[in-house]
Amino acid sequence: MLKRAIAIIVSLMFVLSFTALSFAAEKTATTAAPAKAEEKKAPAKAEEKKATPVMEEKKAPVKVKQVTGDVAAVDAKANTITIKGKKGDVTVACDAKTKIMMGKEAKTLADIKVGDKVTVKYTEADGKMTAKSIAIKTAEKKAEPAKVEKKTEKKTEPAAKPAEKK
Repeated sequence: MLKRAIAIIVSLMFVLSFTALSFAAEKTATTAAPAKAEEKKAPAKAEEKKATPVMEEKKAPVKVKQVTGDVAAVDAKANTITIKGKKGDVTVACDAKTKIMMGKEAKTLADIKVGDKVTVKYTEADGKMTAKSIAIKTAEKKAEPAKVEKKTEKKTEPAAKPAEKK
């Protein structure tokens, strides 16, 4: 019976010492103590703190941004595309993961022409903007309605001439 009591007391002290250490570690991690003082007290804790900000950066979700506008330049050698957006020109790099689509058809960077209207979804990391997807709407479609308007103007002119003869 005495052995059991001693074993229970020792195990309780062991558990309490670990909880006290964990609370003390949390308290030192949250307080703004000088880094030099902590390195002298516990070099292992200082290493943990240096690793913690890196872990927090990885946990932060990457924001996907979007720009819509006309293509100002395409550089196939550098795999970049420059878009004239509402807030100014945006230069985005393309990589192997970039999906380039025209409707439901997959395209390549070489298929993008200056003047095409595009919507680019991209992420920014370390000051570099990398395209996730590019949706192309060709500039040729804009030229077709102008041709239709010219044809309708010609039709109205002959109708006006016979009226003038009478």
